[in-house]
Amino acid sequence: MKLFKLAFLSLCGLIALNVKAQEANFSEVPGTVIAHKPKSGKVYLGSPSICKLPNGDYLVSHDNFGPSTKEHEMAISNIYRSTNKGKTWRLVTEINGAFWSKLFVHNKEVYFIGTNKHHGNLILRKSTDNGSTWTAPVDTNSGLLLQGEYHVASTPPIYSNGRIWRAIEDASGTDRKIWGPRYAAMMISAPEDADLLKAESWTKSNFIPMDSTYLNGKFGGWVEGNALVAPNGELVNVLRVHDKGSFDEKAAIVRISTDGKVATFDHAKDFILFPGGSKKFVIKYDKKSKKYWSLVNYVPEDVKLGAKKLPKVKFSTHIRNTLALCSSTDLMNWQVNKIVLQHPDILKHAFQYADWLVEGKDILFVSRTAFDDGLGGAANNHNNNFITFHKIKNFR
Repeated sequence: MKLFKLAFLSLCGLIALNVKAQEANFSEVPGTVIAHKPKSGKVYLGSPSICKLPNGDYLVSHDNFGPSTKEHEMAISNIYRSTNKGKTWRLVTEINGAFWSKLFVHNKEVYFIGTNKHHGNLILRKSTDNGSTWTAPVDTNSGLLLQGEYHVASTPPIYSNGRIWRAIEDASGTDRKIWGPRYAAMMISAPEDADLLKAESWTKSNFIPMDSTYLNGKFGGWVEGNALVAPNGELVNVLRVHDKGSFDEKAAIVRISTDGKVATFDHAKDFILFPGGSKKFVIKYDKKSKKYWSLVNYVPEDVKLGAKKLPKVKFSTHIRNTLALCSSTDLMNWQVNKIVLQHPDILKHAFQYADWLVEGKDILFVSRTAFDDGLGGAANNHNNNFITFHKIKNFR
């Protein structure tokens, strides 16, 4: 009987220790936690997006992906608001039918552009109450911009020549076994004073499919483009590039005609070396410093050497544990200015898909973060468990 009691008490002790070990703990998570999902639920948090409302509040969005979601049928995105400069966040609404989406303010109203699901229609929603309620894209007069299979990311629209420009990808390529071959680069644009919810307001360029012969036959695809104005005034689309032949990362510059109808690419000169270029990035031009800036998943040399020894890390696209601030004066040549966030582990830690804005002397950004949470951490560096908010002071 004594032995039984001792065994029973030992079992209770083990259970208690296990319960204690599984308590949520965010104390080590960098930044401010906006949202969290434990890996046990098999729901991951993607496409973080941020904008500043005309009243000074911050709005942040993310979508939900993973095996426990319906991302391939009708995806769900969540919208959060902060009224105290990012110190605390409150969930204000959940949108059914929004994926890979970006928040932006246009004419003092907030918009949300993306797809309705994984590789779905391109849609646009509008809110007139600071993100609490949103229009429904039911037809071509209310935000259904393009029907078919499209891919986008939380990269911002820009303004040039009286038009608003947005990079997107056609996702109707026939090879569906790997992600790269199905994506083709393109751009859409509309007059700044047009009704953006009307499909007829938008002009689309031709799309440029990937060509596997590029980069000496090691070109794996391009995706998640950034609409930008180059120093010479040319409209360009700067895309993430998957180079299967090198850990030296690159981006691609697709050139867009002034009327927005023609996209061109010269593989002999339009690939550039770009730190972190094999993962999603946002590039913006800052008038005060006269520089282009980006937050990227840079791979330092010591991390690169260590990663090559890991069997699960075949390409630089798998390395997301370092977030760096980079800049360029000409959009062609880039330098790393500062390591912003870093964790020594590559496989289960990441600060990725950063979306950001400039407020005075500072950069405010949100991250799709994979980090320890007291509940087993993230499933892996890609299938993350947090959306976090951060500030870089005096970034210039």
